[in-house]
Amino acid sequence: MTTENRWLLPEGIDELLPERAAQLESLRRRLLDQCATWGYRYVIPPLVEFTDSLLVGLGADLDVVTCKFTDQMSGRMLGVRADITPQTARMDAHSLAEKGVTRLCYAGSTLQSTPQSVVSGRAPIQLGAELYGSDCIEADAEVITLMLSMFEAAGVKRGLTLDIGHIGIYDALFSHAGLDADFEAQIFDALQRKSTPDIERLASALPTDIATKLVTLSALHGSPDVLGEARTALGGEPVVVAALDELEAALNQVQRSYPDVDVYIDLTELRGFRYHTGLVFAVYLEGRGSAIAKGGRYDNIGAVFGRDRPATGFAIDLKALVDDAKPIEIGDLPVIAPQSGDPTLREAIAALRLAGRVVVIDVPPGVVLPDSERLVQREGQWVTERESAS
Repeated sequence: MTTENRWLLPEGIDELLPERAAQLESLRRRLLDQCATWGYRYVIPPLVEFTDSLLVGLGADLDVVTCKFTDQMSGRMLGVRADITPQTARMDAHSLAEKGVTRLCYAGSTLQSTPQSVVSGRAPIQLGAELYGSDCIEADAEVITLMLSMFEAAGVKRGLTLDIGHIGIYDALFSHAGLDADFEAQIFDALQRKSTPDIERLASALPTDIATKLVTLSALHGSPDVLGEARTALGGEPVVVAALDELEAALNQVQRSYPDVDVYIDLTELRGFRYHTGLVFAVYLEGRGSAIAKGGRYDNIGAVFGRDRPATGFAIDLKALVDDAKPIEIGDLPVIAPQSGDPTLREAIAALRLAGRVVVIDVPPGVVLPDSERLVQREGQWVTERESAS
């Protein structure tokens, strides 16, 4: 690498310069504080883990985007986390092993082998909350309501849309259909893209009863009226009815806190099908094409750690959210202090910093701040004066 391009970063990897970094850190603190007021305790999972625990329960969905390398100390395969969710599941099941309900929250950098988001590239900064130990619909409603409250805490002004579905509906309709894995992957893709021609093409290769279910399901997305349409079209399936009941109950509870939030019902949402077991949900901002927050129920993820606990949670992409969050409020101007061994100056600087002021020592060749104050001595006292414009 020549000196001309030593500054290059890998594709999809970015850096945050002071202003944007300060905005993101302020956002991170506000959202973690919001989680804390709901009883979610902060944890810091490791950046790297053995892949056999890091990828458990998530299958190919996470495996293909995880950067892996060999541990030089153990010879085992390590992975840099691409998602913090399975790490918190391990901590709940093994490290904490608490009885009853456990609420955890986290925030940290992740790394992905290929970018999953144009905004965040290959290194999203993920913040999330997980609730373990309860399989009741109230737990799902709490997590969704907390997720929506994050946007309120962030000061987002854009309109929100809550996208919500239930994995159990697809599972009930097709789990016993004996679909080939590759063929099912094509169905997943067509449903996610809402591609009617592809769905009809795939349906033509299926038995009539299964094809009818697929075409029917593909049309069940839109306003909350879709729930009634689903009951009419799929009401003969008891498991489907139970899933619709869960979805409707959770939505009713969420709307008590957020009655004006736009809701989009999507019964074709199969994101995370391999590990989600119930409700799946996401938040979209008006004018944005991709979800800013995603979550769902994943009751089986802790089984491999010896503790099969029900779980539900969500994660937010902070890099994708920061530009829509409320800007940092401008506080007092920074203070430029002279370089001196005067003990009274040191005391004055310490007092200012204790009060929360930013004090910068004027080291050579000099500090230039366009909007600042100077710490100067007047009649034996150190006082701040507005820096005169040059």
